[in-house]
Amino acid sequence: MKNTGKIAQSLFLTGAVTLALTGCGDKSPLDPGDPVSLTVWHYYNGSQQAAFDALVEEFNDTVGREKGIYVQGFSQGSVSDLETAVRDSIQGKVGADTMPDIFSSYADTAYEVEQAGALANLSDYLNEKDLERYVESYIQEGCIAADGTLRIFPTAKSTEIMMINKTDWETFAEATGASLENLQTLEGVVAVAQTYYEWTDSLTPDVAGDGMAFYGRDAVANYFIIGMRQLGTEIFQVKNGQLTLNVPKEEMHRLWENYYVPMVKGYFGAYGSFRSDDVKTGDILAYTGSTSSAMYFPNQVELDASSYPIEYIVMAAPVFEGGKPCAVQQGAGMVVSKSDKKHEYAAVEFLKWFTEAENNLRFGSVAGYLPVLKEANTREKLDQVIAEQELSVAPKTYDCLTAVFAQMDELELYTNKSFENGSAARKVLEYNLADKAAADRAEVVLLLEQGKSLEEASAAYVTEESFEEWYNAFCEVLREAAGV
Repeated sequence: MKNTGKIAQSLFLTGAVTLALTGCGDKSPLDPGDPVSLTVWHYYNGSQQAAFDALVEEFNDTVGREKGIYVQGFSQGSVSDLETAVRDSIQGKVGADTMPDIFSSYADTAYEVEQAGALANLSDYLNEKDLERYVESYIQEGCIAADGTLRIFPTAKSTEIMMINKTDWETFAEATGASLENLQTLEGVVAVAQTYYEWTDSLTPDVAGDGMAFYGRDAVANYFIIGMRQLGTEIFQVKNGQLTLNVPKEEMHRLWENYYVPMVKGYFGAYGSFRSDDVKTGDILAYTGSTSSAMYFPNQVELDASSYPIEYIVMAAPVFEGGKPCAVQQGAGMVVSKSDKKHEYAAVEFLKWFTEAENNLRFGSVAGYLPVLKEANTREKLDQVIAEQELSVAPKTYDCLTAVFAQMDELELYTNKSFENGSAARKVLEYNLADKAAADRAEVVLLLEQGKSLEEASAAYVTEESFEEWYNAFCEVLREAAGV
């Protein structure tokens, strides 16, 4: 990550940081004889919730007991359920629970809560030395207040990687000469996907047009945001709280050519809820998705009448040809509700403990999340924690984490700054082109069934006129959603 020193300097020279409690040596407001109780709302379930609960219990029995802090965690179900519960609390709806002391939050939701004046200023409790330990871009993402002070405490992050069905890839590669090196760029992925479609089509010479998709991606919004960043611009540029939309036609055309066109032609696919589901059913061989999705990559392909085991390959997510190496920075942090000095101080003490390298890696190695301290983002540190804590880490999760660790020095992790209507604007990126591609692909399939060739069936959808029509409509819908 380049220029991180300048980013850190700009963050750390805020007035709030210089007034930090820790830096000024203010006496702790905590009293072990009169412990403060904290509630934490999150969206963890299954193994993630079990890992979080185990850490909370350990904190309560050790540092919490020593300092006078008792933490209780409560899963609200899904991310959507958690966001609804938070909004209901802020709005004082009948039957809503009282706001928790801490809750998991993505930047857009945190920005909304901050605008309501309901978040604590975490910069009051962290000094420059504290902040310097964290990955700079994670801290930068959390500085959503108008004065640049910290509101989101980074606790666990993820990025995107490519995962491949190694077993079926090797069969395909042996037959066609396809190479993993071809998958380093998006243009290369499209070319390989076309070859795969044509190869699978040739396996059934009596049935025309039944080639199969090679690749898919989760989170199409990330494709737009990161794709534009790789090509040298920010689709959502935010300065002093003001949004500028950047949708240059040339760059947008490259996104169209490397997502919509292969989707319509059947080289790419999206069938189940997530692309790991599509690998499981054998509908695709590879996908780009979150590191936290690694645990869901299937161990076998399940067909209608049979199944067979598969192995996997983990690679860096592909980058546009000639673009700069950049991948999405995502994952909720924790925010602290504005209350009183004692509760806010205690909340930060817990979050600092939770993000210590050993504790954070214990959680991340189960959940597939990246740790947030600089010192923790290495294979060596992960191996040390696994050995010392005698952890059982799924190989796929381990391989995803270490693959990202190996790129950290060269890779820019990026997320756009928060802005009003950010959630609505992101939904346009997520669904506008993807929905059009799915609908148009369905029409192409009908034409294929009528005996048209793929080129004939898709011809009307991949013209420059088709792009122009979509581009103009897309820009209008995006501007309306973003409120600009």
